[in-house]
Amino acid sequence: MSVRSLKSAVLALAVVAAALGASPAQAAPRQEKAVLAGGCFWGVEAVFEQLRGVSNVVAGFAGGSAATAHYEIVSTGMTGHAESVEISYDPAQISYRELLNVYFTVAHDPTELDYQGPDHGKQYRSAIFYMNDDQKRTAEATIRELTAKHAYPAPIVTRLERYTGFYPAEAYHQHFVQNNPDYPYVVYNDLPKLKELHKRFPGLLKAHA
Repeated sequence: MSVRSLKSAVLALAVVAAALGASPAQAAPRQEKAVLAGGCFWGVEAVFEQLRGVSNVVAGFAGGSAATAHYEIVSTGMTGHAESVEISYDPAQISYRELLNVYFTVAHDPTELDYQGPDHGKQYRSAIFYMNDDQKRTAEATIRELTAKHAYPAPIVTRLERYTGFYPAEAYHQHFVQNNPDYPYVVYNDLPKLKELHKRFPGLLKAHA
């Protein structure tokens, strides 16, 4: 495409956006990603799916290689992977810091080392896979503030790990809570998280949540 053609295409996009009452930037909301681990990914996924500005949440694995990113292998606890979620969000609607507030407050217990509730093993560790220095600094600051406030009766053990890749889990793991609300594990471990989310962060919820 020539420079003249490219300029014409950009101008056409601007005209269409203006006709719709929006600028080109507003017509295409910016999307950023966060990868967080906090025990079984079913409940963590369900929590973040309900937040405004979040367009997609995928259950999967982070911390290991593509070759071992399969549920049965990760479950051995020997792959380096942690059950994680990849969150796609619009920073104009919800900030990374707000995502972390939900993560530390209702999505999991950051004081449990290499386990969450009934699930034990390094694959259930509390970990933030930061994608850039800004995310790392925000995570460090959040942990410092929570520690200074003595927000928990035990030390925060959440690990900060550099993001090296995310691998979606098998299809049956996606939207598991939504698709299986009566599953015993979900009833006892995940639905209480959603109840707490609605109680603590009503202002961050999607309109239909």
